[in-house]
Amino acid sequence: MGTLKHIGWRLVNILPVLLIVSVLTFLIGRLTPGDPIQGQYARTFSPEQIEGIRDAYGLNLPLWQQYVKWIGDLFVAGGGRSIVQEAPVFDILWPNFLNTLVLTAAGVLICAVVGIAIGTVAGAHHRRFADRFSMLFVQVGSNLSVYWFGLILIWIFALQLKWLPVSGMQSRGGGGFGDLLAHLILPGISAALISMLVLARFVRIGIVQEKQSDYYKTFASQGAGGLSLLGKHVGRNILPPVVNIIGLEIGTLITGVLFVESVFNWPGIGTQLLNAVNGKDYPLIQGGVVLIALCYLVVNLVTDVAVDALNPRLRRR
Repeated sequence: MGTLKHIGWRLVNILPVLLIVSVLTFLIGRLTPGDPIQGQYARTFSPEQIEGIRDAYGLNLPLWQQYVKWIGDLFVAGGGRSIVQEAPVFDILWPNFLNTLVLTAAGVLICAVVGIAIGTVAGAHHRRFADRFSMLFVQVGSNLSVYWFGLILIWIFALQLKWLPVSGMQSRGGGGFGDLLAHLILPGISAALISMLVLARFVRIGIVQEKQSDYYKTFASQGAGGLSLLGKHVGRNILPPVVNIIGLEIGTLITGVLFVESVFNWPGIGTQLLNAVNGKDYPLIQGGVVLIALCYLVVNLVTDVAVDALNPRLRRR
């Protein structure tokens, strides 16, 4: 019952956050200079026809009425109609959003597996060569640009070694699941880089702190094996905060993926939003930002529930 109340309270808290995001997104789009209708139709239609198009999109209404109309469109009109592509916003965004989720899932998997592995090796060999080498790698990698790192990966593994495809989501004609995996490797690594290294550092700190605790020293003095201690006790104790960090980093991955998509020509929502910004396509920009914000909030909700489930003290509280 307590968990259900917590979930309900978190769902209630999502609403004002979405409201703030929607207002800010709406105002930023409307207050930037330029007219999307003029840019799209100036060479095709007369001034009177352009004014008619502006009326059809509600752009001649006061700002507050435009906002109310857009909120209504989110629920009953598929997010409104794209100015540039002349189609319902969510019909345009949804397939690309699913592609972004696929890339994000690959990034999360790489982040969790590699980050935990690096952190575990470093923490288990604290102040030894493996620890120092791992932390050097983490320090160098943390200062790399995701955009630049993606270009380096393309140059090495796609252009020089020719092991992996350069860009896109699949080869011409489609190549099945294996082809999709091959296209996911480079953008997935690029998207996961920063989050993976943050997680590795956090896991290392957690293991080092647990190794200094009384229970660890007691078990170690009784001859308990290192792997057994790490797996059964240390891993169990640091699991809730690790899950929490992974949840927080998923939000970072979602935003980072938007930049990675442009490097690897991945057909995701980031590419759509970039084109929408260039064309000042208000409905498409607003719908995309709200969709990303909602995804971020849902991930945080799921993370909180998972941490509560893994930590008995939080459940009792």
